[in-house]
Amino acid sequence: MIKVKQFEFNMFGESTFVVYDTEAHKGIVVDPGMLNQQENEELDNFLKEQDITITEIVNTHMHVDHSFGVNTLKSKYGVTLAAGEKDIPLAKIIPEQSMHFRIPWDKGPIVVDRALKEGDTIKVGEYELKVLDVPGHSPGSIALYSPDGKFVITGDALFYGSIGRVDLYGGDFNQLRNSIQTKLYTLPEDTAVLPGHGPMTSIGQEKENNPYVRAL
Repeated sequence: MIKVKQFEFNMFGESTFVVYDTEAHKGIVVDPGMLNQQENEELDNFLKEQDITITEIVNTHMHVDHSFGVNTLKSKYGVTLAAGEKDIPLAKIIPEQSMHFRIPWDKGPIVVDRALKEGDTIKVGEYELKVLDVPGHSPGSIALYSPDGKFVITGDALFYGSIGRVDLYGGDFNQLRNSIQTKLYTLPEDTAVLPGHGPMTSIGQEKENNPYVRAL
């Protein structure tokens, strides 16, 4: 079975996910936002309790609040980072992003090891997540869709009753609206939406009620 564990980390209330195969005991970490030792230990303890071997880090986008823990996981577990190809420039300015929020950055540069694009897949044990390009919040934002688990991790593209900011580097409302309408709203309506901040929702709920983007 494919399962998801959600954590809320750092001062931005960012959602970090562990997606894992309960039988193969393998998984990935999506958007590691751990900022301090306590948050690192919370994630580590869950991995130990569930006997999960992490095989990859995947970022839905390369904003700093979703990236605080990337290098810690790389160092501890010897894994690589995958992210949208067009967000690689954002990864290169993570220290500057952090300083913009007056948060000191002492974690070194973040390197994207695998560039992702529409149609790529992410292995989670015996399962696969489908990569969907959903630019608009950032140029290279992606969503991760699990047909087997009936969920989609949307990063900061689509929230419960809201959408991602478009006033940051590379943001574009028309592009984001198109991404939501053509990539996310076309998923089955009972698909659970696991966003980068806030509570979960569903595709059907957002198509019906989201005040920012209506279904086509």
